Amino acid sequence: MRGLDGKVAIVTGGARGIGRAIAERLCAEGSKVMIADLDAAAGQKVARAIGSEDCIRATECDVAEKLDVRNLLAATRDAFGPIDVLVNNAGIVGGAEFLDLKEDDFDRVMAVNLKGAFILSQAVARHMVERVKAGETPGAIVNMSSVNAVFALPTQVAYSISKAGISQLTRVAALSLAPYGIRVNAVGPGSIMTDMLASVNKDAEARRVVMSRTPMRRIGAPEEIASIVAFLASEEASYMTGQTVFADGGRLPLNYTVPTEA
Repeated sequence: MRGLDGKVAIVTGGARGIGRAIAERLCAEGSKVMIADLDAAAGQKVARAIGSEDCIRATECDVAEKLDVRNLLAATRDAFGPIDVLVNNAGIVGGAEFLDLKEDDFDRVMAVNLKGAFILSQAVARHMVERVKAGETPGAIVNMSSVNAVFALPTQVAYSISKAGISQLTRVAALSLAPYGIRVNAVGPGSIMTDMLASVNKDAEARRVVMSRTPMRRIGAPEEIASIVAFLASEEASYMTGQTVFADGGRLPLNYTVPTEA
């Protein structure tokens, strides 16, 4: 991917699923990657599996904590140098119906999914702006949204709201940082085969429901999302900012269900 070789990237939530696939793809493109994950042991295990410490490392980080974010930036710069790419992928869910959702559970999801993305984006953007003022190349930020930024899940109230917030955060940050040439975009995955969806393969009815709302009639792979993130982070997307790219197998345009195999 043009423009990623030698770039320094942070990938939050990089110890598994889509985050791991993103870290692998950026490393394959020649970037140096810092995985930031609350599960430090898992992050370090993944980093060792992907490559050497010269190209990928991992550190513990709670993205909702300013001190952790500050330490993440310092660790990345100490390991690899100035930061060129931020991928805000860290996210959690908290299932409950609207009438039953507890305030603490709502706050926990919003703190990680939305507040964390804001805190980290702001910190990295300030660093990027300083570099631009010094005559260096602008960086890029890629956020992880979801089709649930548009659709509503009554059993995932906070998650749905947080992802809608991510799409708006993407637009606001893009406009604010455009004068510096720093681009901010997002990816909105549909049904992707991560740990959260693994049970679908074991539950025929659950799989039927997913397929009925997916015109392409298959579940996406984390690597397919990673390829879009790599594109948005690269110079090949140099005129794109403030956009959310949905990769959902055709779900968003659908206003009916499609036939499924028995």
